[in-house]
Amino acid sequence: LQAQAKVPLLVSVDQEGGRVNRLKPVYGFPESISHEELGKIGRAGETYRQAEATARTLRSVGFNLNLAPVVDLDANPDNPIIKGKKRSFSSDPEVVARHAAEFVRAHRALGVVACAKHFPGHGSAKGDTHLGLVDVTATWHERELIPFRRLIESGLCDMIMSAHVFNATLDAERPATLSKKVITGILREQLGFKGVITSDDMEMKAISSQYG
Repeated sequence: LQAQAKVPLLVSVDQEGGRVNRLKPVYGFPESISHEELGKIGRAGETYRQAEATARTLRSVGFNLNLAPVVDLDANPDNPIIKGKKRSFSSDPEVVARHAAEFVRAHRALGVVACAKHFPGHGSAKGDTHLGLVDVTATWHERELIPFRRLIESGLCDMIMSAHVFNATLDAERPATLSKKVITGILREQLGFKGVITSDDMEMKAISSQYG
């Protein structure tokens, strides 16, 4: 495909580690561990080593964009899609930022672009945006922006994925993915992000069941 493309292709996959892991051992790929496990180990060097192994696997089969790391906070023990799948490094935004930075550095070293997700934060949610609209108005906190801010400030953020969460405090009409107040007002203008913004899956029920 790359050989036939006039413009080089971005070929992406969700390879976070742990349960969110498309290139699985059953298919002959190496084992990987979750963000939560790496956060508990607590060593930046180990996060770099694991992320480097992941990036090497991706590069070996032609993927050059990993839809990771997850920089959502472990902010709700009942969250089914972040906490439930061990996808957060920590409840501490500064810890999340440090591990995410190592994840990005390791990928960059091997020529794989990383994508921080899910802006402006999915960790405090009580529901799963795959299944329907999720309202985080009562649970979201501004500290969920900190990992995104740190990555942007340190030049370690090429791409950010939006979340389909609804937060009436930020936008009383639309979920983050469809919100100019969130995407332009907060991410572009307030945080100064100039890189690529991509949405989460637009066929997830939070979008497809509510909007055309």
